[in-house]
Amino acid sequence: MKVVSIKELNDQNLKDINMKILFDESMVEGSKVTFGIVQIPPGARIPENGYGVHDGDEYAFILKGSILVESGNNEFRVSSGHATFIPANEEHRSYNDGDQPCEIIWALVKR
Repeated sequence: MKVVSIKELNDQNLKDINMKILFDESMVEGSKVTFGIVQIPPGARIPENGYGVHDGDEYAFILKGSILVESGNNEFRVSSGHATFIPANEEHRSYNDGDQPCEIIWALVKR
């Protein structure tokens, strides 16, 4: 078993966005999962420009707030209590157009 404390992790290099990787391939031998948490403040967008794409499937659960997600040429409003799935290699982006931070726990799973 491995245990990490979110308070001991460094933020990833994202402008005003607080993203922490909890577990990834470097921490668990043979793993195909990257698992993390992100807090997106009002007005912030991921990625800052353009679209993001991953070589793994992205699973997410919105803990707090809401966010507008564009994926597969569709827009979705997701909020606290919703879960999302974005298939590998699908371009997507997220924008917090609300007035509260949005907190999301997510996993990237390579096939």
